[in-house]
Amino acid sequence: MSKNLYQKVWDDHVVRQLDSGQDQIFIALHLIHEVTSPQAFGMLKDKGLSVRYPKRTFATVDHIIPTEDQSRPLADDMAEKMLQVLSDATSEHGIEFFAPQTGTQGIVHVVGPEQGLTQPGMTICCGDSHTSTHGAFGCIALGIGTSQVRDVLASQTLAMDKLKVRRIRVEGQLSPGVTAKDVTLHIIRTLGVNGGVGYAYEYAGAVIEAMTMEERMTVCNMSIEGGARCGYINPDQTTFDFLRGKERVPVGADFDASVERWKTYASDEDAIFDDDVLINAEDISPTVTWGFTPGQAIGIDENTPDPTKLDGLDQTLVTDALEYMQLAADTPIKGTHIDVAFIGSCTNGRLSDFQAVAKYLDGKQVANNVKAIAVPGSEQVDKAARALGLHEKFEAAGFEWRLPGCSMCLAMNPDKLVGDEVCASSSNRNFVGRQGSPTGRTILMSPIMVAAAAIEGKVADAREVFSID
Repeated sequence: MSKNLYQKVWDDHVVRQLDSGQDQIFIALHLIHEVTSPQAFGMLKDKGLSVRYPKRTFATVDHIIPTEDQSRPLADDMAEKMLQVLSDATSEHGIEFFAPQTGTQGIVHVVGPEQGLTQPGMTICCGDSHTSTHGAFGCIALGIGTSQVRDVLASQTLAMDKLKVRRIRVEGQLSPGVTAKDVTLHIIRTLGVNGGVGYAYEYAGAVIEAMTMEERMTVCNMSIEGGARCGYINPDQTTFDFLRGKERVPVGADFDASVERWKTYASDEDAIFDDDVLINAEDISPTVTWGFTPGQAIGIDENTPDPTKLDGLDQTLVTDALEYMQLAADTPIKGTHIDVAFIGSCTNGRLSDFQAVAKYLDGKQVANNVKAIAVPGSEQVDKAARALGLHEKFEAAGFEWRLPGCSMCLAMNPDKLVGDEVCASSSNRNFVGRQGSPTGRTILMSPIMVAAAAIEGKVADAREVFSID
């Protein structure tokens, strides 16, 4: 019987059906960081359990790590304690730890792929919402909670209900200046932040197939923001070329054999899906958020919504979002004042993200009223960017080039908004208080749109600022 990739990977990893009706699923790769795993290790200790398969678990530190001074002990006592607990636990249980200053530290969803740990056909989990990033390689990749982190450490399995699968086909050709970030924001805007509840998303179509692996990771990264449990893309030659030569990937004849196996996980041509959605590339423009969910987004040339034209709960939600963002109804989003510009995160903190911006920075300067920071997603990204001189281009334009970490994506490190500052951000969430201030305001957009906003001091169209046509 024909199957889609989700069905194939699931069937390959089912251990047994439990009395609850759920399936017990073997987890091929477990990624951990300092926020959700220390408590899980404590739970193991309380129960007298050990880590079942320590060689299938890999650790890094990302959420709490400062991006200006990473010398030990960290200035924040709680952050230092979390880092030390993770270091001690991984040492005790024989788990590899990508520690700071080793050349391997970084955001967990950047480190996994660049190390070659993420491979097609795997089941992957991590105590982090954006684990869906790894689905770009043709995986079932799931964010889990702390108690589930404990379960995977102890048994290398999870109890799960099988998801439905929605295929989202993006067909046509993107216009110049429209990026993978715009594609995923457009999808979430179209289907809603709860549209994917109960689903895995399979991204397909000419636009997805033409994307690089790093662009595909951006799209899959934000699946969770659309309510989907995970998102994936079928493995193809682009996938295999990216993996070739990575440190944890087989070499020579073993690599060739792996490729032949990886190919079999792709959805069959006549696979059946629970739902099928078509997105026209021509309908996607540079997209930014106007509210406090990723689904509250519009094209750069559109106006904010008018709540008086809506009814019931929709009217209330729009009114509340506009009031929080201090935006007027039915007015252009372009021209909205910003105070901070942030390029980074597991969504857009890879080398290609900085390359895409750097080529437009010559002769440009960040506006006087804007604090702009660029934060590489890993030490490897930082090293590669420096080798290309990208950091110098950013610094010459007025950006601060920081050390690797999650940084301003979330308020677990010193990089935070103050008061009601407005941040143009390449990250993945614009929730109330997400960037550290209960009144701070976040506008999500692509890296080149963040750069355009930083230069203009307001939300701007990168196509106009950088003459992209």
